[in-house]
Amino acid sequence: MGGYAEPMNYTRPAMDTSTLHDGPPDRSNGFDRRRFLLSTAALVAASGAISQAGGQAPGGQAPAAPATGSGGAAPAADGPFTLDPLPYPPEALEPFIDAETMKIHHGKHHAAYVKNLNAAMKDMSPLVSLRMVLKRIDQFPADRRTALRNNGGGHVNHTLFWNVLAPKGSGGEPSKELVTAIESDLGGMTKFQEAISAKAMGQFGSGWAWLIVTPERKLAITSTPNQDSPIMQGVVEQVGTPIFGIDVWEHAYYLKYQNKRADYVKAVLELINWKTVSGLYAGAAAG
Repeated sequence: MGGYAEPMNYTRPAMDTSTLHDGPPDRSNGFDRRRFLLSTAALVAASGAISQAGGQAPGGQAPAAPATGSGGAAPAADGPFTLDPLPYPPEALEPFIDAETMKIHHGKHHAAYVKNLNAAMKDMSPLVSLRMVLKRIDQFPADRRTALRNNGGGHVNHTLFWNVLAPKGSGGEPSKELVTAIESDLGGMTKFQEAISAKAMGQFGSGWAWLIVTPERKLAITSTPNQDSPIMQGVVEQVGTPIFGIDVWEHAYYLKYQNKRADYVKAVLELINWKTVSGLYAGAAAG
């Protein structure tokens, strides 16, 4: 099969980066850091009150939600979070990742995380971003924490994943700054590929392999189980801002690769959207 070319009338959906990076408080709606800190404290306290009253958000593995069938957005969600369309048609990553896997992975699995995340965030303050909730996930009561950790993590992880992939030949090249960082921090591009492949292969069961920017603004390779994100303080061994990730849950590859995870990991490395990864690196490195 030849390289993918976007149809003349196809418009690539705009990337929503709001869950992918940190940034200063958004003052356009009157938010500031003091209000954020106060609302976070109130949010955690409210979570405890809800738990004591017997309210419990769903946790654990998200059940399947209806598939969209075309890679488009799911029906309107009952809450603030929605399933954005894939940034390319579901067949665009073939032959490396098949269309059917993309439809199921995005339209069922990711959609289910969004649905359950909306349930988990019900009754919480709208002033606090999902990313900030996840960064402080260890401060929430255990019953609420599980739902947020699994479903919030699943949402931000998959949102990143779709956007750091691109059809073969369309992802561009890493920026000069990113190349320099890969060479100085990881030993070069070959070493990067070897290290992240080893993390992906070494992750027992479900999880992710990551390229992150550490708080010291250095690149590092790490992995997390299940839907844990490197931003989850108090949960993960190495905290950082993810700028690229490989999903090694079996639903990400089993239809095409069965138990051949190594072949799938190699395929993902053929699809890196270096333009997006470079932009995420620039944002994270700038602090």
